[in-house]
Amino acid sequence: MINSGGWHVNILTLFPDMFPGYLAQSLSGKALEKGLWSYDVVNIRDFAKDVHKSVDDTPYGGGAGMLMRPDIIEEATLSIGGNKQEDKKGCRRIYLSPRGKPLTQAMVQKLAKEPDITLLCGRYEGVDQRVLDSLGYEEISIGDYVLSGGEPAAMILMDACIRLLPGVLGNDETICEESFSNGLLEYPQYTRPAKWLNKSGDCLEVPTVLLSGNHENIRNWRLEQSQELTKRRRPDLWKKYCKRQESAENSKK
Repeated sequence: MINSGGWHVNILTLFPDMFPGYLAQSLSGKALEKGLWSYDVVNIRDFAKDVHKSVDDTPYGGGAGMLMRPDIIEEATLSIGGNKQEDKKGCRRIYLSPRGKPLTQAMVQKLAKEPDITLLCGRYEGVDQRVLDSLGYEEISIGDYVLSGGEPAAMILMDACIRLLPGVLGNDETICEESFSNGLLEYPQYTRPAKWLNKSGDCLEVPTVLLSGNHENIRNWRLEQSQELTKRRRPDLWKKYCKRQESAENSKK
């Protein structure tokens, strides 16, 4: 893909045909067609040095599995135009890894403002640490679990960033009210019919306040719901939210 001036991603992978995957569909697909974001895929195996196109080897010190070789990863990384080793501070290089920093909405917001990022998708038991250190790769995790490779994680990171790009969703208010944007989980949402008779015979109604037309009352109800959900389901987020609120109140005094 040609970078048309929008948000751009360089993807290093052993499976280039996996991209753009589901990102070619729906809103992200339309944004891709409009040039709001673009991508280049680098096949790491193209930089293998033997006839078998080997990219991995056994780990020093023993242990199960294989590791991706540093020399091959370096060649693949430095093949990316405008992303030379001496310019590594200008383009964020990210290795998707379960031991990395957890991906958060705040981190996504910063990544979406970067004009160009590089994502390294590992396989096997991972990547030789030396190339990560020498090329300035930062490690990011999408959760406390292990995948077969970094490709799904890369798509998740890309998805989270793409939807924040100007012109993708078409409603900035929607982004501001989503879970994590203000430190709270999103409030419950309802649509038609106002009274719904489910298959069990229960008549389930939309909360009366949402039908009132009183926008201030609706805002207050939604905030209360967000606070209650966060407190019950994510006490870790609730604790951070309370500290920020306390700090904000103290700064006003």
